[in-house]
Amino acid sequence: MSISLKNVYFTYPDAPHRPVLNIPCWTVAPQEQVFVHGPSGGGKSTLLNLLSGMLVPSQEGQGGQGEVSILGKRLDKMSQRQLDRFRANHIGYVFQQLNLIPYLSSVENILLATYFSAHKKARVKSADVEKLLTKLNISPDDWSKQIAKLSTGQQQRVAIARALINKPELLIADEPTSSLDQDNRDNFMSVLVSLVAENKITLVFVSHDKSLSRYFNRIDALSDISCLSGARGCS
Repeated sequence: MSISLKNVYFTYPDAPHRPVLNIPCWTVAPQEQVFVHGPSGGGKSTLLNLLSGMLVPSQEGQGGQGEVSILGKRLDKMSQRQLDRFRANHIGYVFQQLNLIPYLSSVENILLATYFSAHKKARVKSADVEKLLTKLNISPDDWSKQIAKLSTGQQQRVAIARALINKPELLIADEPTSSLDQDNRDNFMSVLVSLVAENKITLVFVSHDKSLSRYFNRIDALSDISCLSGARGCS
């Protein structure tokens, strides 16, 4: 499995008796494209932070910490240094706010992602970035422009390129279309799912916008994943 969660329980330190997630069992197979929907503030970003190792499961009484296995590796057993290295080498992330550096160019923003992946940095060249930008329909005239001077749609495609440049096995997307108009949203989704399929990547995409579900081959409600609202167990 690309993802396997077992008995994962999470609360934030300032509200230890108010669980955000309680996941008995949730799995995602390699190359699945999964759309997870739920209301704003319902725990979707928390789920993604657990999948990327940015958060670790909380202790639940005597029940232990729970298991978060990504690509066959137990994130809940890793040190912070091991987690940082694992994320850089195996996980791509498209953020809601993009997190691009406005004064850097498209190429510089994308290459920045390789600095955190020691064994891939040496293999990624400017030509690889340019090939990806071409595939994403960003004109060569715009490659050297500061990100702040590009359109919202162009910035979104640069964010996809940055997430894919290290050839991750797992791609995580946290409501990246929430600020887009319909045309840019549809273009973004078409490009994203096409590249994910082409590169045989597992995709977990979360959003409160159920209309996006048509792009995915699997649709999960967060309320079905977490037993706070009646979850299914693993079969």
